[in-house]
Amino acid sequence: MRRIAIITARGGSKRIPRKNIREFCGKPIIGYSIEAAIKSGCFDEVMVSTDDTEIAEIAKSFGASVPFLRSSRNSDDYSTTADVIREVMTDYSELGKPFDIFCCIYPTAPFLTAKKLREAVELMDKTCCETVVSVTRFSFPPQRAFVIRNERIEYRYPEYASARSQDLEAIYHDCGQFYLCRTEAFLREHSLITRDTVPFILPESEVQDIDQMSDWIIAEAKFRALRSGDGKE
Repeated sequence: MRRIAIITARGGSKRIPRKNIREFCGKPIIGYSIEAAIKSGCFDEVMVSTDDTEIAEIAKSFGASVPFLRSSRNSDDYSTTADVIREVMTDYSELGKPFDIFCCIYPTAPFLTAKKLREAVELMDKTCCETVVSVTRFSFPPQRAFVIRNERIEYRYPEYASARSQDLEAIYHDCGQFYLCRTEAFLREHSLITRDTVPFILPESEVQDIDQMSDWIIAEAKFRALRSGDGKE
């Protein structure tokens, strides 16, 4: 089974300018994703899909390949990750290099490690699933959420207003780190979440969505705290 790691990193970023190559704890943040994929030893190729020549050069300096630049139609704010992956897989097929499995990795995933990627591949092999997706549990039960209507707070789900948190079903969300997927299943559904998806559960301490500068500051603090531990890959 031929596997490829695809790191998606377009040049445009409005809330955090040049986010995908901004320095994060000493090096461009995309470097962590590339290094994790290469060190895992799981992939026949580690590539970066980008429309930006500067990102492409930085990606190459970390050991990734950039065999082609992303098309303009898949480089705007409305392009989906699935659109980008389909383009990459099509371009590789045209080069005579099809892949059975791909791992879509986000460029702003410094908490991703080679060990996690190896474990995800092992999980796919063990369960024979179509997709493995990194998820984490919501820290506060969404069933106890409030909404604001007419400038007043009310329970979104009043049936759970008196329920104990420990009695509520655990609910998870996407970590935004990686999606390991069988190409055939992805092409069938044009989705990174297929009908046969297995969770790769991560603790909240190893997850941080980075959409604005306050997120970035929190992510760096978390990262430094984790790296001050055992430093395992």
